[in-house]
Order: sequence, then C-alpha cells, then structure tokens
Amino acid sequence: MRAPPTAIPSVYHRPMDPSPDLTAFVLAGGKSTRMGADKAFVGYDGRTLLARALDLARSVTPDVRIVGSSEKFASFAPVVEDIFRDCGPLGGIHAALRASPVELNLMLAVDTPFVSSSFLQYLIRQARRELAAVVVVPRLNTGWQPLCAMYRREFADAAELTLRAGKNKIDRLFDVVRTRVIDQQELEAAGFFPALFRNLNTPQELEAERW
Repeated sequence: MRAPPTAIPSVYHRPMDPSPDLTAFVLAGGKSTRMGADKAFVGYDGRTLLARALDLARSVTPDVRIVGSSEKFASFAPVVEDIFRDCGPLGGIHAALRASPVELNLMLAVDTPFVSSSFLQYLIRQARRELAAVVVVPRLNTGWQPLCAMYRREFADAAELTLRAGKNKIDRLFDVVRTRVIDQQELEAAGFFPALFRNLNTPQELEAERW
C-alpha cells in the first residue's frame, strides 16, 4: 500500500545538519566474485568504496554502522551481523533494523559511489514528511532502488516474516507495507538522475570510471 507523494519542495539541496535521531547503515556484507575482491575494499578515486560510503553516511548522521562481518569491519565502525545468514540484502536490512535505536534508518549499499549527500538529504526530508510511510524508496523506470532508501523499524517485522518463509526478495514487500515511492519523474524534477544509483560490479566497470 503506497502513500501518496507530497509536493516537491522549492529548494531541493538545502544543507541539513547531521541528524542525531537517524541511524545510517552501510550494507557491506555482499560477496562479489565478479570484482575479484571484497567490494568494500576496492579502491575508487583514491579511496575504498567502504571509506566513501562511510563518509557519505556521516554527512547526514553521526550514527553510522556497517552491516557485515565483525571480523572484517569492526575497525571502521560499529558492525551489525545478519540474523538470517546468506539471505542477501533483505537479511542485512532486517538485522540493521533490529539493532537500530531509532525509528528513521538509512540503508546505503557500499557499491554506489555516485550517490550524493544532497540526494540523501532529499530522501531524509521525504521520510520526515511522510510519517505514515514505513519505507521511502526511489524507483527508476528500470526498477526499485531499495539499497538507497529510508526504513522505519517496523519494516523488520514484514522482513522477518518473509525471511522465515524462506524468501529474500525485497521488492514484493513494498506492496505489503505503506511505501512512499520517489519515482524517476520526481527525481529528475528535483535535479537527480538515474546514474546516481549506478553501482560498480566488475573490474571493467571500475576501470571505465577511472577514465
């Protein structure tokens, strides 16, 4: 069940102070055989993807955590490990929300280096306006972007039911919980474009970006 969108504000990129009532989770637990290395530690533009994602998340909240292996990531930030193992991003989102101390939670994939702080600020503002929405998620014409989205803690309940049923698809849950969709038309009107969500999956894609 989807919440109706609110009007787009006239000022899209107004800076916001880091929010103490918001927790951000960098989803770093995925394995990447195509990259040939742990994607979180792949270098891009002088820094690892993990370092870039942590800095980006810290631009909107001081409470930033990593979803992944404590053994790998404990030296970088507080770590949350999956409760349901090997269940993909939904398992990570579920674990993050179960560990979160606040209602508003940003999920950010480690391999999306083109997402900007101004977009995260826009996303957070929509979540603050849409008090009834359990999820605020972008949807391009090509599909959902659930790994750069805002979730309230109660989403963990729906996620757990799905995981216990042996399913790990996120998209189907957006028809189950109250969801505020930010579609591509709205994104572009606000000055954001689909390339923002492009991720790096192979060494060839990484090398192409360096040029």
